[in-house]
Amino acid sequence: MFKLRPLLKRLFTPITIMLVPHSQKTSLNFKIPSAMFGLLLVFVCIGFVYTISLTVHALDYYVMKKQYAYMSGQFRAMQTTIHSLKASEVEFKQLFSLGSKKKVLEAVKQEDNDGSIDVDELNRQISESMKSVSEIKSYLAKELNTYRATPEGWPVDGKFSSGFGMRIHPQTGRKLFHSGVDFSAPKGTPVHVTADGIISVAAWSKGNGKIVVVEHGHGYSTVYAHNSRIDVKAGQTVKRGQVIAATGATGNATGPHVHYEVWKDGHFVNPAPFVGERRHQQIGGQDAS
Repeated sequence: MFKLRPLLKRLFTPITIMLVPHSQKTSLNFKIPSAMFGLLLVFVCIGFVYTISLTVHALDYYVMKKQYAYMSGQFRAMQTTIHSLKASEVEFKQLFSLGSKKKVLEAVKQEDNDGSIDVDELNRQISESMKSVSEIKSYLAKELNTYRATPEGWPVDGKFSSGFGMRIHPQTGRKLFHSGVDFSAPKGTPVHVTADGIISVAAWSKGNGKIVVVEHGHGYSTVYAHNSRIDVKAGQTVKRGQVIAATGATGNATGPHVHYEVWKDGHFVNPAPFVGERRHQQIGGQDAS
């Protein structure tokens, strides 16, 4: 009991805290027991440690949130890209089902791992696949343009009446070179353009009568002569199968027909490879062109 009294006396010994405001001349004095001052210091330390802990947790949460947002963005981008790849794959399968022998995309095999997704590797594979898709689309665009510009099929629903090369002219009886092929058909039968292109000539041309010339690009041009009427004008864009004229016997002709020529790089060529298998269905007699 003798030793406890000095300790209690020290604990309750008042401590003066002096505050000196800048705006006042007199200072403020507070007296508190030593024990209470010690408790205040303990509480201040605890509060400081707790505040630091909250700050660290807040920083960890911010970093985790940022990482999660980044990963979410990455996977959303991957999902969009994969959907695009799937759509392109379906499109290519539809195109190549028509007989193309080219392979569009090879299946990507995912190796077994520890269960985590290798984002860098997945991005690399997607990048390579997108590059392949881009190259394939570029190739298809070029092939499609060439296909649309290449003459194909018969210009009229009629009969093959005269072929390409040397023949006996039906009017003069002399042996002359025939620079195209003739298709006989009743007057007024629709004449169709055999490839996409632009009309360069739609006019009267002496012995050729009413003539239409179409420029297709890739070096191809086609000529349709002896028409009874012309349904297009120079500068007009036309699509394969579109009606451009009607059969007739204008110019030097013995009967209604279409004189059809195919030109490549400024020179006429044999139209036989372009008109298809029906060229073998020939009939007797020839029409002048």
